[in-house]
Amino acid sequence: MSGHSKWATIKRQKGKTDAARANVFTKIGRELAVAVKSGGPDPNNNPRLRDVIAKARAANMPNDNITRSIKKASGEESNVVYDAITYEGYGNGGVAVIVETLTDNKNRTAAAVRHIFDKCGGSLGTTNCVSYMFESKGVVTIAKQQGDDDEEIMMLALEMGADDFDSSETEYYISAAPSALAVVRDGLEKAGRTIISSEVQQVPASTVDVDADTEAKIRRMLDMFDEDDDVQNVYHNANLPEDDDDEE
Repeated sequence: MSGHSKWATIKRQKGKTDAARANVFTKIGRELAVAVKSGGPDPNNNPRLRDVIAKARAANMPNDNITRSIKKASGEESNVVYDAITYEGYGNGGVAVIVETLTDNKNRTAAAVRHIFDKCGGSLGTTNCVSYMFESKGVVTIAKQQGDDDEEIMMLALEMGADDFDSSETEYYISAAPSALAVVRDGLEKAGRTIISSEVQQVPASTVDVDADTEAKIRRMLDMFDEDDDVQNVYHNANLPEDDDDEE
């Protein structure tokens, strides 16, 4: 087993400070709204909403906030529509970057994303300019429990339809085809596992090593994307040392 997950390393995690946590709640609130609009307010009948609720709880979002967001999104007075827009580009050193957004103002978001790329020595690219370097994967993150045997958990995941497995000191990362994500997630939950997150991620086919100067610029770019309310997820193919430590 590796000491840290390739999925946790590539996907930019948030919530490191109180200020960042408030920013995370705003982003998750948008995801809740989109999930409710697409499948209704009942998580028992809306797998997407169920997954976002699990993500919210993993980020320590208060239950009152979650309930309020769901009620607001399902109410007749809710008229805000968020568009899911994905941007692709290059960070400093030619690092491939995918930026997923939810926005109620496309012009504002496009300008902000372009500015961040430019500010950090990168450039906004055209559609599909880097997406071919990534593969969509359904990734379920579950908490490790006392007495867990890594091989047993791996076999359990594979039996449920997973196709890859990784771990850190505190979590297991289980990947599957996006179409199998819900089945794997529900199976793990029925087996008594605590679901931390369950979502489709963009996993690079390979990563690239970067020098110290490029690493600093990439990290700055990722921090700037984190601070933008419209940006939901950022994926890249840079090998950033000790990236897992950022999640603590």
